[in-house]
Amino acid sequence: MIIHSLADIAAGFLGLWILLYLLDANHANVFVDFVRGVANWLASWSQDIFVMKTEGLRVFFNFALPALVYLAVGHGAAAWLRRL
Repeated sequence: MIIHSLADIAAGFLGLWILLYLLDANHANVFVDFVRGVANWLASWSQDIFVMKTEGLRVFFNFALPALVYLAVGHGAAAWLRRL
């Protein structure tokens, strides 16, 4: 259950950052800055996999990919551990 929850939290931060970015949230806000920092740390391994001219699409794909990976790996590992 812990692995499952951690994967959901990681994907949640990444999804929240995508949403805040696309809705043009105030980057000077402390909460937005915190979410951006956590999302950048979680997605540091996948930065600039997708290079596009449209900044919104670039942010979406570069942060959605790690969110999907965290969900797939986290839920898969949790299911595997439950079977043991």
